Amino acid sequence: MLIIDNLSVHYGGIHALRGISLEVPAGKIVTLIGANGAGKSTTLNTIMGLVKPSSGAISWNGAPITGHKTKNIVESGVVLVPEGRRVFPNLTVDENLSLGAYSRTKKSEIEADRERVFSLFTRLAERRRQKAGTLSGGEQQMLAVGRALMASPKVLMMDEPSLGLAPLIVGMIFDIIRQINQSGVTVLLVEQNAKAALEVADVGYVMETGAIGFSGPGRELLADDRVRKAYLGEK
Repeated sequence: MLIIDNLSVHYGGIHALRGISLEVPAGKIVTLIGANGAGKSTTLNTIMGLVKPSSGAISWNGAPITGHKTKNIVESGVVLVPEGRRVFPNLTVDENLSLGAYSRTKKSEIEADRERVFSLFTRLAERRRQKAGTLSGGEQQMLAVGRALMASPKVLMMDEPSLGLAPLIVGMIFDIIRQINQSGVTVLLVEQNAKAALEVADVGYVMETGAIGFSGPGRELLADDRVRKAYLGEK
């Protein structure tokens, strides 16, 4: 289980996270929803060691990881698919996937995971020798997820995976998220598409200006008037 306890983050004079606490149980899909600037991405980046917290604690499988190096956090099994995909445009699909496995040594296991990625994303298999910069936005998002899977994550964190994608591709990405979770990988999902996120989530947290406003099972939050008015565009 991934546990965030009373976590605060400051950017200069800005109090970005205000003592948030949340739990990501093993084997579940947990989503964070909220408006732009609510602190969702900051939460993921702090878990990954990319942002230093002002106070609070983060633990993974009972061991503290607060302030650990990102490399060590990845090797422990916590992996982030960053917002904006951030693939290496001048490298091929295959080369991008290989970089995802940089900390691993067993070639047979790496190749087995590569084939698993290609079975999930058949488009990538067709384009494995194509440079990532020539892929469509949806294909680049598939590659970003595939690259993260090459690190053999136990917890996969995803930051806005549907951003800027066509509705058909969005549906495909969320189907893949379900499949990844069903294979035994815990998922922590940050999404502005609240409806799609809550439909797949076991648990949802609503973030408001750096704090957790409220939380509950994903399906219950979908029916919550506060969520429907603020995030689903319903009156």
